Amino acid sequence: MGIGTRRASTSAATALLVLFAAMGTATAAGKVPSSDPSEFENQTTDINDRQGWEDEAEQSVDDRGVLRCDGPSTWIKITSKKTYHVPSWWNGTKYKDGPGGKMTVEVTKNGTISGEITVGAEAELSGVIAKAKATVSTKIAASVGVTVGHRYSHDVTRNKYGHLQYGSWGYKVSWEKYRSSGSGCDGVKVGSGKATLPTKETGWKYWETAS
Repeated sequence: MGIGTRRASTSAATALLVLFAAMGTATAAGKVPSSDPSEFENQTTDINDRQGWEDEAEQSVDDRGVLRCDGPSTWIKITSKKTYHVPSWWNGTKYKDGPGGKMTVEVTKNGTISGEITVGAEAELSGVIAKAKATVSTKIAASVGVTVGHRYSHDVTRNKYGHLQYGSWGYKVSWEKYRSSGSGCDGVKVGSGKATLPTKETGWKYWETAS
């Protein structure tokens, strides 16, 4: 091969190398995605790794950007409780005897012992009963039926008078009613009162007096 031929071949090879280098530069500038799977996985993780985004989607926000609380717009809160024998006031369920001796009594008339609001609005009774049943005792009821029967005896202390009163072993409760303020999770007190609530447990209550 002559000197002229070798120079021509060298020039052609040099031109080809320059062409490949130019193509490589264009590919890098265009940022063509890599075929390496691990690199793609890393990119996906970066996009979706946002803490708490599911919670943000479930929150309810009003037009002023204040979070609303889920639940009822009004609610009842039981603020205090104490056990209380709710009496059955009709005839045949209350007796007094003495002084001394022994009392033997029996329910002689059917009837119903019902819960009642002693202070506050009568319209709130059902809500108070429902809340007390959930937070005080599952035995609380709106009313309890009493049937004829339940015979009972009790000794009376000498020179004292005995009293026996039939009723329900229930509760006295204090309650408050709240209404959502509409601007968040707080509430405004709109009512309060007291109530006597019977339970399904009934029986005789005994006490003594001097006269």
